[in-house]
Amino acid sequence: MKDAEKDRKYVAYVGSYTHGEGKGIQVFDVDVENGILTKRSEVRVNNASHAAISKNGKYLYSIEDEGVAVFRRDKNGDLKRINSVDIDGMRGCFLATDWDGKYLYVAGYHDGKVTVVHTHKDGRLGSVMDGVFHRGLGSVAERNFRPHVSCVRPTPDNKYLCAVDNGIDQVKIYRINKRTDKLELVDILRCPRESGPRIIRFSDDGRFAYLLFELSNQIKVYTYDGTGKQPEFELIQEVSTLEKENDKDSIHSAASGMSMAPDGKHLFCTTAGENTVSMYEVNRETGLLTKKFTLPVSGDYPKDMVVFPDGKHIAVTNHASNTINVFTIDYEKNVMLMKGHPISVAEPNSIHIWSVPEEPDDNKKE
Repeated sequence: MKDAEKDRKYVAYVGSYTHGEGKGIQVFDVDVENGILTKRSEVRVNNASHAAISKNGKYLYSIEDEGVAVFRRDKNGDLKRINSVDIDGMRGCFLATDWDGKYLYVAGYHDGKVTVVHTHKDGRLGSVMDGVFHRGLGSVAERNFRPHVSCVRPTPDNKYLCAVDNGIDQVKIYRINKRTDKLELVDILRCPRESGPRIIRFSDDGRFAYLLFELSNQIKVYTYDGTGKQPEFELIQEVSTLEKENDKDSIHSAASGMSMAPDGKHLFCTTAGENTVSMYEVNRETGLLTKKFTLPVSGDYPKDMVVFPDGKHIAVTNHASNTINVFTIDYEKNVMLMKGHPISVAEPNSIHIWSVPEEPDDNKKE
């Protein structure tokens, strides 16, 4: 972490289901240097499964049963609701903002829909600009043979939107037509049947894409080139997320979360069932991954994870055991050590760490 960033204040946002004891979104102060999370506040959001932040850092968007909610972030990172919008579909599972700050993208796992919501400069969520339902049949009966959009993420050049479909084993790639505010399908990245693509992330220089597969328990590395008329993805590597690749019990495991270290030199992922975290060293020139360890998380169903801003700690949300565990990463010995006791959170779904707004607009009219 750069010296100028050491004095910055960071907060963590943990989203959870609310049909039990969960409250929605819990806010934690983050002691970056010591790897400590301390609960600060909470806001009621019905079944907050995922969150995203505006490009200026002033607003936080959250999935909720009613659609999508937006909150103003104050100088401490606490949240005040601004408004909510109905997304004309079932509850979403993943959010992403575009690089221009004009759109909020919503992934619909339950109805296989990609939704585009307009975001206003004053933080308010506007109308639904577009909604595209995926079509097709998958091959896994437990998932009802139908589309399940599990992740949406713009390419780093902001030319395209990648919509990962966990149900039909595809990544649909849309062009974002800024004139009509509509999505135009331009390509499909077809994955092996029953592989279950779940999350896509890009390297910070935008040249490589990392796709996590829930059912085949793999990370696949692709080169990405958006300079031509069409997006180009080329597969260059496949690595396992499992401790034991050919273990007979691996059928009960499911790769679940993925996070890149802030310096882009290490990639982490969680695997439920096996209940582990794997760390990979990233070759910044080639994009290729080298696995350094796969270790237990001391919890059940690690659904999501985040790397601290200095890259020295990670926090893992264990959905089934209702805990968050923090680990210190030793990059020289390639091990991680649990720090302190588990933090109790009911059914945590997602976790993010962001710095507080540099210019809070607490007095700005809505």
